[in-house]
Amino acid sequence: MKSRTERLLDVPEPVARPELVSHGDDRRSRGLRALGEITGADGESVVERLRDIAPDLADWIVDFSYGDVMARPGLDRRTRQLATVAALTALGHAQPQLRVHIRGALNVGCSAQEIVEVIMQMTVYAGFPAALNGLAVAREVFAE
Repeated sequence: MKSRTERLLDVPEPVARPELVSHGDDRRSRGLRALGEITGADGESVVERLRDIAPDLADWIVDFSYGDVMARPGLDRRTRQLATVAALTALGHAQPQLRVHIRGALNVGCSAQEIVEVIMQMTVYAGFPAALNGLAVAREVFAE
């Protein structure tokens, strides 16, 4: 019989999601697909606006952020977007990125109420100003 610690460390392998990972799929194609499906034109325009000043950063966003991280099979897109909204809210100074990811959360099926709840929970960890700023961004996105 395994000890409690051994059971906690016994994490199952994530199940591959065929819509995200296919034979011969590379980081760039996974990243572009995930970027488009999650953020649509918002994320694509962010990447394109970086191409003239910081093309490497644009590639990192597509390849690493979306191709390696957001396309991982361990969490569904709704969960990843709610986690991203929480993190950006907690930072307290990432309103443009929070706007993109609140739209992304809506795009992948999160409700406005779920987004508000996640932002409100950040009051406990990041403080009232961060949560208030996050709610102001959410209000703008919901009104669009």
